[in-house]
Amino acid sequence: MHQVEIIKKHLFRIGCLIKTSVLAMWKNIYDYCKGNWPTWRIKSERYARLTRLNKPIGSFLLLWPTYWGLWIAAEGLPDMHILVVFTLGVILMRSAGCVLNDIADSKLDKQVERTRTRPIATGEVRTSEALIVAFLIILIAFLLVLTMNLLTIKLAFVAVFLAAVYPFMKRYTYMPQFVLGLAFGWSIPMAFAAQTNSIPNIAWVLLIANVLWSVAYDTMYAMVDREDDLKAGVKSTAILFDDADRIIIAIIQLMVMVTLVLAGQHVGMDWIYYIALIIAYGFFIYQLTLIWQRQPNKCFNAFLNNNCFGLTVFLGIMINYLLE
Repeated sequence: MHQVEIIKKHLFRIGCLIKTSVLAMWKNIYDYCKGNWPTWRIKSERYARLTRLNKPIGSFLLLWPTYWGLWIAAEGLPDMHILVVFTLGVILMRSAGCVLNDIADSKLDKQVERTRTRPIATGEVRTSEALIVAFLIILIAFLLVLTMNLLTIKLAFVAVFLAAVYPFMKRYTYMPQFVLGLAFGWSIPMAFAAQTNSIPNIAWVLLIANVLWSVAYDTMYAMVDREDDLKAGVKSTAILFDDADRIIIAIIQLMVMVTLVLAGQHVGMDWIYYIALIIAYGFFIYQLTLIWQRQPNKCFNAFLNNNCFGLTVFLGIMINYLLE
């Protein structure tokens, strides 16, 4: 009995020692963070700009086609775990893609008016820092993917490859927008793989629609920088299409609509989906009016308006399944 009391006293002392040590450690961490808050705040602001968290339009343009695929694959609300993983994965991979793009374009960005204030171009973030940030983001995204099935994990390697090679395409081809479309749309076959453990034909139809859509809106984006890109030697569809840019964009937009109609027929969509497509096409027409004079600020607004297009198509798909 006496030995038991001695053991209890020793355990109590050890517990108090651990408690005191832990509290002291957290106090030191708190004091360090508090004393270095200005530095943390500045760094967090720089990393937010580096990963474009302050400009979520890219995440939305990636998210909507992902949701198209998830909802059609599940024929309604997808599995909640899959929905959360893909939502977070989209945001993370878009951020990683932006960092890799800025690393690759650090010298080119200094020559373009719109991009010369990016953190790497200005020297606010070192290239080595940016590489660490990109690696950590991709690692977190990959850990999320590991909770999916084997087919989805395999497709994730293709997604990382596309995100890595896209920034270099503008040096070798006038059609980097097609690679962007593949990178942004690869989440569609991944969504079907995660939800159904297969990749049916409809997944590839939706991927084609997304690639075409990406070419259209990223050409508008490239029209903003066309003059600077010509001086810097950067290639894009905006330069390739030249004076035919507006007509070609209109044709591509029409091809997007035809592909989405075919996708709707393939899965037996109801009337609400086609009404949504008509509304979405109205956004396309509005975008054409914005870019018609090729004014950079209006071309950029046309690019931003594509968020409305993607959202409208998604609402048509979601409501269609809700009303079944």
